[in-house]
Amino acid sequence: MKSICRVAAALMLLALTGCATLDNVKPDSRDPFERANRATFRINDALDRGIAKPAAKAYHAITPHFAQTGVSNFFANLEYPTVILNDFLQAKFRDGFSDLGRFAMNTTVGLGGLFDPASSAGLDVHDEDFGQTLGKWGVPSGPYLVLPFLGPSSVRDGIGRGADQFSDPRQYVKNTRVKWSLEALGLLDKRTQLLGADAVLARAADRYAFVRSAYLQRREYLLNDGNVPDQSPTELEDPDPGADKPQNATPPEGSTPPQ
Repeated sequence: MKSICRVAAALMLLALTGCATLDNVKPDSRDPFERANRATFRINDALDRGIAKPAAKAYHAITPHFAQTGVSNFFANLEYPTVILNDFLQAKFRDGFSDLGRFAMNTTVGLGGLFDPASSAGLDVHDEDFGQTLGKWGVPSGPYLVLPFLGPSSVRDGIGRGADQFSDPRQYVKNTRVKWSLEALGLLDKRTQLLGADAVLARAADRYAFVRSAYLQRREYLLNDGNVPDQSPTELEDPDPGADKPQNATPPEGSTPPQ
């Protein structure tokens, strides 16, 4: 009980620290809840650096590359029913039938998705979700949000994440141990794939603003199927340099990367 209280107190302290860094930050109209979002970002960041990142680094170090590739292929295939459903909800029928073929090929010939023969067969990979479907039919993004444990999102994408759970095969696994093992391994796989982004994020003066900008730009890119103006390197720099970094401090290693 004492350890739980200490953890709770530490998280509250992080939240209060996050609320004290906004005096000189230029407001962003897309982020009206920035004060609360920064507090949640700091908590997520602490959990990531304390648990998720070390686990991902250990997994990456001890697991053979071919096995990591197989795990990544498996989870990409497992999430593909969501892509297929949202293809059709967005009236992208050609992509929908292509993705249906891709899922069928990788599930059968690819041994449950461990291998990716569909790419060799020329079937493109698509990335669709219900947040994009809502955007396709005119639902605005709404305010930017940082969700506890889940990271960057928006009101629209948060609703979309909830809806996408119904097309995730893991939700229908009856064995609790198997279900949570799949969830944990899937999160570990995603965090491992983002290890390469840590060095870039660590150099950002304001990591919160950098993640926000990267997330919103990526969602716009996905929503418009890549039909957006080219971004110059300066557009990905920190909107508010130094806003989230103490003076004369070295940027801390790692953070919760963009999803």
